[in-house]
Amino acid sequence: MIRMPGVERGIERMAGKILDLSLHLKYSKSRDAPWANVFTFAESCTGGLLASSMTSLPGVSAVYPGSVVTYSNRAKIERLSVAPETIERHGAVSAQCAAEMARGALGMFDAAMAVSVTGIAGPDGGSGGKPVGTVWFAIAHYDGRMRLKRGFYPRRPRRGVQWKAVLAALGLLADGLRYEIG
Repeated sequence: MIRMPGVERGIERMAGKILDLSLHLKYSKSRDAPWANVFTFAESCTGGLLASSMTSLPGVSAVYPGSVVTYSNRAKIERLSVAPETIERHGAVSAQCAAEMARGALGMFDAAMAVSVTGIAGPDGGSGGKPVGTVWFAIAHYDGRMRLKRGFYPRRPRRGVQWKAVLAALGLLADGLRYEIG
């Protein structure tokens, strides 16, 4: 297994900050909140690494109910309500698919925000328009706001793409939490 100590330490630090921000948000706004949980994930190419980065922390169950890993297109359609037309027209690795994945997870887990990640970790599966290392992220907020982000991590081994995607997804979540806190 490929080790990336710098990235892994960055993920641990970011996860701790996210837990602190989430607890602050929950306990400062919980009476007025239209949501029961603070955040959730919809993962594809990271295969559960994003969830694992958070569940390694004690106390996270107060703000995180769980997430879903939908690796196949069929799972994205059946579990997260991604429209088959979205995958046919834009592909599973697209801004449109990432947005629908995040919206699906948001509703599934009654959360304030949901982060999705879908990409091509490699070493195969890329194309001219979507090379290996292409990753799309989305964060959906309970009030309908959506932010999309494209990541590109070329010339990295599969695990390297996954770890970099986890770090980027956590960064997106941290930004979303900071926005909600104000």
